[in-house]
Parts: sequence; structure tokens; C-alpha cells
Amino acid sequence: MDELTKELRTAAWRKSTRSGPEGGNCVEVATLSQGRRGVRDSKDPTGPALIFTATEWHTFIQGVKDGEFDDLT
Repeated sequence: MDELTKELRTAAWRKSTRSGPEGGNCVEVATLSQGRRGVRDSKDPTGPALIFTATEWHTFIQGVKDGEFDDLT
């Protein structure tokens, strides 16, 4: 098992308080080494995760805050 896989298994995952009830459509986010962030489907915690660099994550969050994705809601 590689280091990233180990890290994903032991990471402190969290989901938004705005997430629906158990079994709902929720994602979880974890802070990883080197400033990276992991994102996964909370209903499939052993499934795949998306990994973002610190720069990618910052850029995405800034876009959300700036309203760049409001048309998708």
C-alpha cells in the first residue's frame, strides 16, 4: 500500500453541517500532507477520493467565495 493510500485511510474526514441526513448526498473533505485536500463520497468511504494540491484547493475555494459557481446551484 502506498503512502497516499495509507494517509487517506487515517485522515480526519469531515462533512458539512449542511449535509443531509444519513444516506444523503454528502461529500467529506480531509486535510492531507503537503497542504493537499482529499474529497470523497461519504457513502463510500473506502472508494476513490479526489486529491487537490494546496494551490488547486485555494483557487477552487476562492472561486466559490467569489460566486463563480452560483449558476450551478
